Amino acid sequence: MAKRRRVANLLGLAVLSALAHRPMHPYEMAAALRGWNKEHDMGIKWGTLYTVVGNLAKHGLIEELESSRQGRRPERTVYQITEAGREELVDWTRELLRVPHTEFPWFRAGLSVMAVLPPDDVAVLLADRLAAIRKEIATLQELHDRDSPQVPRLFLIEAEYDLAILRAEEGWIAALLDELTSGTFPGLAEWRAFHEAGGLSAEMKELAEEKITDI
Repeated sequence: MAKRRRVANLLGLAVLSALAHRPMHPYEMAAALRGWNKEHDMGIKWGTLYTVVGNLAKHGLIEELESSRQGRRPERTVYQITEAGREELVDWTRELLRVPHTEFPWFRAGLSVMAVLPPDDVAVLLADRLAAIRKEIATLQELHDRDSPQVPRLFLIEAEYDLAILRAEEGWIAALLDELTSGTFPGLAEWRAFHEAGGLSAEMKELAEEKITDI
């Protein structure tokens, strides 16, 4: 049996999940993963599919089953998952469900530096984001309501998670936006004064310097 090896990206996990269903060639894998909406679940970059398939085969997690050619079309190789691949698929799924991983959403990055914008500008941008989130919630809810009568909940659970996360973000942004527009956000006057004066106050500069540590 091939030596166990941690799959390096989520596309590898997606390929293993497809081949756990049945043997496929790469074109079928892509069609299946798109049909199952895995590109949304895992942020798949399709341009690396063949590289990932090759790496999985190299490390014994999948293997060639057969190759065929139809007319002048390129030869197609059908792959199947190996026992080592099934074990890796199960182990990594267990890890993803059990172990919290640090993630760095783009929105969090924006929040961490939003002080570079005036508070009124931030309020406008957050209002735009809130409207977009509410539109996305409505779309996802419509799709979920459409599919739930026919599709078992087991295969819609990630959509439930998406809706829960979006609704949590909706509530948090709405509350923050209310603080900004009502004037109850702590330090709002100082934030606004910083932009009107064109720089940080001496007190804020001193606080910022205290946070700088030697490497």
